[in-house]
Amino acid sequence: MTKEIDANNLKVIKDQMEAEAILTKKYRNMETQFQDSEIKQLCCNASDLHKGNLKSLKTYLDSHN
Repeated sequence: MTKEIDANNLKVIKDQMEAEAILTKKYRNMETQFQDSEIKQLCCNASDLHKGNLKSLKTYLDSHN
């Protein structure tokens, strides 16, 4: 039996998903701005982390449909 998410929690999840999507794009964009390979890698890792968070939130939402 799936449990519905109430409207307040749904809004919080939606807002967080939007923030994670923005951070994914920002870090990916920042990666192109640096010459130093270590900083580029840190930006790439941060982007991947936020992309993973976004996927996790989507999976959570999908499990409640």
